[in-house]
Amino acid sequence: MSGEGFTGWLRGPADAPGTVVVVPGLDSAKEEFLDLVSALLARGLAVFAMDGPGQGVLAGTTVLRPDYEQIVGRVIDALGVARVGLVGLSLGGYFAARTAALESRVAAVATVSGPFRLDWDELPPPVRDIMSRRTGGADAARAFAGHVDLASLAPRITAPLLVVDGGQDVIPGVTNGGPLARLAAHGTYLSVPHGDHLLGNARADWLPHLTDHICHVLTGAAA
Repeated sequence: MSGEGFTGWLRGPADAPGTVVVVPGLDSAKEEFLDLVSALLARGLAVFAMDGPGQGVLAGTTVLRPDYEQIVGRVIDALGVARVGLVGLSLGGYFAARTAALESRVAAVATVSGPFRLDWDELPPPVRDIMSRRTGGADAARAFAGHVDLASLAPRITAPLLVVDGGQDVIPGVTNGGPLARLAAHGTYLSVPHGDHLLGNARADWLPHLTDHICHVLTGAAA
Protein backbone atom coordinates (compact mmCIF):
# COMPACT_ATOMS: atom_id res chain seq x y z
CA MET A 1 0.00 0.00 0.00
CA SER A 2 1.37 3.40 -0.97
CA GLY A 3 0.25 7.02 -0.88
CA GLU A 4 1.61 10.54 -0.84
CA GLY A 5 4.80 10.40 1.25
CA PHE A 6 4.57 6.76 2.34
CA THR A 7 4.73 3.16 1.27
CA GLY A 8 4.50 -0.04 3.23
CA TRP A 9 3.40 -3.61 3.77
CA LEU A 10 0.09 -4.53 5.39
CA ARG A 11 -0.09 -7.98 6.95
CA GLY A 12 -2.59 -9.73 9.16
CA PRO A 13 -6.23 -10.81 9.05
CA ALA A 14 -8.78 -8.61 7.31
CA ASP A 15 -10.98 -8.83 10.41
CA ALA A 16 -8.19 -8.06 12.89
CA PRO A 17 -9.41 -6.46 16.12
CA GLY A 18 -6.78 -3.74 15.81
CA THR A 19 -4.20 -2.31 13.43
CA VAL A 20 -0.67 -1.23 14.32
CA VAL A 21 1.54 1.10 12.29
CA VAL A 22 5.30 0.53 12.69
CA VAL A 23 7.51 3.57 12.04
CA PRO A 24 11.24 3.16 11.29
CA GLY A 25 14.02 5.54 12.20
CA LEU A 26 16.80 7.60 10.67
CA ASP A 27 18.66 4.81 8.89
CA SER A 28 16.18 1.95 8.96
CA ALA A 29 13.34 0.70 6.82
CA LYS A 30 10.06 -1.18 6.95
CA GLU A 31 11.74 -4.54 6.32
CA GLU A 32 14.01 -4.41 9.37
CA PHE A 33 11.75 -5.07 12.37
CA LEU A 34 10.53 -8.57 11.61
CA ASP A 35 10.62 -9.73 15.24
CA LEU A 36 8.38 -6.87 16.31
CA VAL A 37 5.99 -7.32 13.39
CA SER A 38 5.83 -11.09 13.94
CA ALA A 39 5.09 -10.62 17.66
CA LEU A 40 2.23 -8.23 16.88
CA LEU A 41 0.85 -10.54 14.19
CA ALA A 42 0.96 -13.41 16.67
CA ARG A 43 -1.45 -11.43 18.85
CA GLY A 44 -3.97 -11.37 15.99
CA LEU A 45 -3.35 -7.74 15.06
CA ALA A 46 -2.92 -6.33 11.57
CA VAL A 47 0.41 -4.55 11.04
CA PHE A 48 1.37 -1.87 8.55
CA ALA A 49 5.16 -1.52 8.41
CA MET A 50 5.92 1.74 6.63
CA ASP A 51 8.56 3.93 5.10
CA GLY A 52 7.90 7.65 5.28
CA PRO A 53 9.73 10.60 3.71
CA GLY A 54 13.50 10.09 3.71
CA GLN A 55 13.18 6.49 4.89
CA GLY A 56 13.77 3.11 3.25
CA VAL A 57 12.85 2.97 -0.42
CA LEU A 58 11.79 6.64 -0.31
CA ALA A 59 15.20 7.88 0.89
CA GLY A 60 16.46 8.43 -2.64
CA THR A 61 13.59 10.68 -3.70
CA THR A 62 12.37 12.40 -0.53
CA VAL A 63 13.80 13.93 2.65
CA LEU A 64 12.94 13.58 6.32
CA ARG A 65 10.29 15.94 7.62
CA PRO A 66 9.43 16.63 11.25
CA ASP A 67 5.67 16.88 10.72
CA TYR A 68 5.34 13.11 10.43
CA GLU A 69 1.83 13.24 11.88
CA GLN A 70 0.68 14.44 8.46
CA ILE A 71 2.06 11.26 6.89
CA VAL A 72 0.56 8.94 9.51
CA GLY A 73 -2.77 10.69 9.06
CA ARG A 74 -2.68 9.74 5.37
CA VAL A 75 -1.73 6.18 6.31
CA ILE A 76 -4.73 5.90 8.64
CA ASP A 77 -6.98 7.28 5.91
CA ALA A 78 -5.63 4.71 3.46
CA LEU A 79 -6.04 1.87 5.96
CA GLY A 80 -9.68 2.83 6.44
CA VAL A 81 -9.65 2.25 10.19
CA ALA A 82 -10.96 4.46 12.97
CA ARG A 83 -7.96 4.09 15.27
CA VAL A 84 -4.47 2.60 15.30
CA GLY A 85 -1.66 1.60 17.56
CA LEU A 86 1.66 3.22 16.72
CA VAL A 87 5.16 1.86 17.40
CA GLY A 88 8.20 3.99 16.60
CA LEU A 89 11.81 2.83 16.69
CA SER A 90 14.85 5.09 17.17
CA LEU A 91 14.04 8.40 15.42
CA GLY A 92 10.70 6.78 14.64
CA GLY A 93 10.03 7.02 18.36
CA TYR A 94 10.03 10.80 18.05
CA PHE A 95 7.76 10.55 15.03
CA ALA A 96 5.40 8.25 16.90
CA ALA A 97 5.25 10.37 20.04
CA ARG A 98 4.76 13.57 18.03
CA THR A 99 2.01 11.92 16.02
CA ALA A 100 0.29 10.64 19.16
CA ALA A 101 0.22 14.20 20.45
CA LEU A 102 -1.30 15.63 17.29
CA GLU A 103 -3.34 12.83 15.67
CA SER A 104 -6.44 11.87 17.67
CA ARG A 105 -6.83 8.50 15.92
CA VAL A 106 -3.73 7.10 17.64
CA ALA A 107 -5.21 4.98 20.44
CA ALA A 108 -2.00 3.34 21.74
CA VAL A 109 1.65 4.23 21.28
CA ALA A 110 5.06 2.79 22.10
CA THR A 111 8.56 4.11 21.47
CA VAL A 112 11.79 2.10 21.44
CA SER A 113 15.10 3.99 21.79
CA GLY A 114 13.41 7.17 20.67
CA PRO A 115 14.80 10.66 21.32
CA PHE A 116 13.04 13.08 23.62
CA ARG A 117 15.29 15.91 22.43
CA LEU A 118 18.27 16.09 20.07
CA ASP A 119 21.23 18.46 20.27
CA TRP A 120 23.01 18.69 16.92
CA ASP A 121 26.35 19.50 18.54
CA GLU A 122 26.18 16.36 20.69
CA LEU A 123 25.40 13.94 17.87
CA PRO A 124 28.27 11.67 16.77
CA PRO A 125 29.67 12.43 13.29
CA PRO A 126 28.22 9.23 11.75
CA VAL A 127 24.72 10.21 12.90
CA ARG A 128 25.18 13.76 11.61
CA ASP A 129 26.33 12.39 8.25
CA ILE A 130 23.31 10.12 7.90
CA MET A 131 20.94 12.89 8.95
CA SER A 132 22.56 15.24 6.43
CA ARG A 133 22.01 12.71 3.65
CA ARG A 134 18.43 12.07 4.70
CA THR A 135 17.50 15.77 4.93
CA GLY A 136 19.40 17.20 1.97
CA GLY A 137 22.45 18.77 3.60
CA ALA A 138 24.10 19.77 6.86
CA ASP A 139 22.09 22.96 7.31
CA ALA A 140 18.84 21.12 6.76
CA ALA A 141 19.97 18.39 9.15
CA ARG A 142 20.79 20.90 11.87
CA ALA A 143 17.38 22.50 11.42
CA PHE A 144 15.68 19.11 11.50
CA ALA A 145 17.47 18.13 14.72
CA GLY A 146 16.28 21.38 16.25
CA HIS A 147 12.68 20.27 15.74
CA VAL A 148 13.23 17.08 17.72
CA ASP A 149 12.02 18.21 21.13
CA LEU A 150 8.98 16.66 22.78
CA ALA A 151 8.86 18.86 25.89
CA SER A 152 5.80 20.80 24.76
CA LEU A 153 4.14 17.93 22.91
CA ALA A 154 4.44 15.17 25.51
CA PRO A 155 1.68 16.56 27.77
CA ARG A 156 -0.67 16.41 24.77
CA ILE A 157 -0.28 12.64 24.42
CA THR A 158 -3.45 11.18 25.89
CA ALA A 159 -3.18 7.66 24.42
CA PRO A 160 -1.56 5.09 26.72
CA LEU A 161 2.19 5.29 26.04
CA LEU A 162 5.00 2.83 26.67
CA VAL A 163 8.55 4.20 26.46
CA VAL A 164 11.37 1.65 26.16
CA ASP A 165 15.05 2.58 26.58
CA GLY A 166 18.26 0.58 26.66
CA GLY A 167 20.68 1.53 29.41
CA GLN A 168 23.68 0.73 27.21
CA ASP A 169 22.50 2.89 24.31
CA VAL A 170 25.41 5.14 23.31
CA ILE A 171 23.60 7.53 20.95
CA PRO A 172 23.14 10.91 22.70
CA GLY A 173 19.51 11.88 23.13
CA VAL A 174 17.90 8.46 23.02
CA THR A 175 18.40 7.32 26.59
CA ASN A 176 16.23 10.05 28.06
CA GLY A 177 12.75 8.63 27.57
CA GLY A 178 11.88 9.08 31.23
CA PRO A 179 10.65 12.68 30.79
CA LEU A 180 8.45 11.64 27.87
CA ALA A 181 6.74 8.97 29.96
CA ARG A 182 6.35 11.32 32.94
CA LEU A 183 4.92 14.20 30.94
CA ALA A 184 2.41 12.10 29.00
CA ALA A 185 -1.00 11.64 30.58
CA HIS A 186 -0.74 7.85 30.67
CA GLY A 187 2.95 7.08 30.23
CA THR A 188 4.92 4.05 31.41
CA TYR A 189 8.71 3.89 31.33
CA LEU A 190 10.65 0.67 30.84
CA SER A 191 14.43 0.92 31.03
CA VAL A 192 16.42 -2.24 30.33
CA PRO A 193 19.86 -1.64 31.89
CA HIS A 194 21.77 -4.00 29.59
CA GLY A 195 19.89 -3.06 26.42
CA ASP A 196 21.70 -1.45 23.51
CA HIS A 197 20.23 0.84 20.85
CA LEU A 198 16.89 -0.70 19.80
CA LEU A 199 17.57 -3.38 22.45
CA GLY A 200 18.22 -6.11 19.92
CA ASN A 201 20.33 -7.84 22.56
CA ALA A 202 17.44 -7.88 25.06
CA ARG A 203 14.22 -8.52 23.14
CA ALA A 204 12.84 -10.89 25.77
CA ASP A 205 13.01 -8.08 28.33
CA TRP A 206 10.78 -5.65 26.46
CA LEU A 207 9.05 -7.11 23.38
CA PRO A 208 6.38 -9.05 25.33
CA HIS A 209 5.63 -5.90 27.36
CA LEU A 210 5.24 -3.86 24.20
CA THR A 211 2.92 -6.32 22.47
CA ASP A 212 0.88 -6.71 25.67
CA HIS A 213 0.55 -2.93 25.92
CA ILE A 214 -0.57 -2.41 22.33
CA CYS A 215 -2.88 -5.43 22.29
CA HIS A 216 -4.53 -4.60 25.59
CA VAL A 217 -5.26 -0.99 24.60
CA LEU A 218 -6.52 -1.81 21.11
CA THR A 219 -8.57 -4.90 21.94
CA GLY A 220 -9.12 -4.92 25.70
CA ALA A 221 -7.51 -8.37 25.89
CA ALA A 222 -5.74 -9.15 29.15
CA ALA A 223 -2.00 -8.63 29.09
